[in-house]
Amino acid sequence: MNSTIYQPFKNFDFKYKNCFLSGDTFKSPVEEINILPSWLLEVANFSGEEQIKLLDESVRSYNSLKVPCNTEVQAHFIQPLEEKIAAAFSIGYDAVSKLDEEDLFKWIGKFMYSLIYVEMNAAVRLQQISSDGVNMSQGLMHKFGNLNTMIQSIYLDVVYEDFCPWSIVVVPLEDQDTGFSFRDEINTLTFSLKLKNFGIIACLQDNGTNKKFHQEILDQIGKSPLSAPQFEEICARFYYSAYLFNRLPEYAIMPVEGSIYIDAMPLRGTLNKPLFDHWQHKTYAQVLQDFWKPWGHTLFEIIKDPTNPMSYFVPPALPVTG
Repeated sequence: MNSTIYQPFKNFDFKYKNCFLSGDTFKSPVEEINILPSWLLEVANFSGEEQIKLLDESVRSYNSLKVPCNTEVQAHFIQPLEEKIAAAFSIGYDAVSKLDEEDLFKWIGKFMYSLIYVEMNAAVRLQQISSDGVNMSQGLMHKFGNLNTMIQSIYLDVVYEDFCPWSIVVVPLEDQDTGFSFRDEINTLTFSLKLKNFGIIACLQDNGTNKKFHQEILDQIGKSPLSAPQFEEICARFYYSAYLFNRLPEYAIMPVEGSIYIDAMPLRGTLNKPLFDHWQHKTYAQVLQDFWKPWGHTLFEIIKDPTNPMSYFVPPALPVTG
């Protein structure tokens, strides 16, 4: 194993030849592995033929979503992580809430980066067909590259210097038998999942700012189990605030003797404006309507009071605007 940091966005290494996580760092064979592991499909009671729509509008079954992975990385690093997460998920909130946040970050990050890999493979193939180049912003590729570096902590020693690059929240749910579902927003690297009696919300590259932004309502919730609409409301708040987050985190990344040291640059930088753009109740209500589709709430109902959108929390604890 060499000690250099694998950086696939430098040469668009998304052609299913090298390991999605480690590149050509290891010399053992590469095989394709499912993005949704078999244990998760089993817990979710899925066949694997369920479908997902990708950014290029193509529709794929879960079983067809695969990434190339070095057999050594899979056997010695990814599989033990999967087993740890699977054991906690099988128990529920009590075990999931006790997981090390970094393990959750590694697992969620691997999941989201795997989807990004599939999307990038499609973009590279389209480039080869159309010769128009890969149409993706430098900012997005910068974020995706940082995520790839961070989840290399699955097989490397990665040290975060006095900061945490993520916001992760684990909450209990009232329904003890919630069906599995997940949602993700690749542009903001935001993810949510619910299963059994727990829900997870994660912003993977915000240096903890979204969690601080919603601290008031998180304190209000404490460890009280949430109803299904309450959990979706919390998700809507995080997804919207992640959209409002107007910084592109920068990191100093330094490999030293087999470890990777990552230091976060100050988010404020030279900008005087707040870290989040102004919270618009009307836009938030549109996001909330999408999350509340199972309950049929109309936009008019949600925003009937333009200064105080509908909430399943009493009293509602909305973020500070400004």
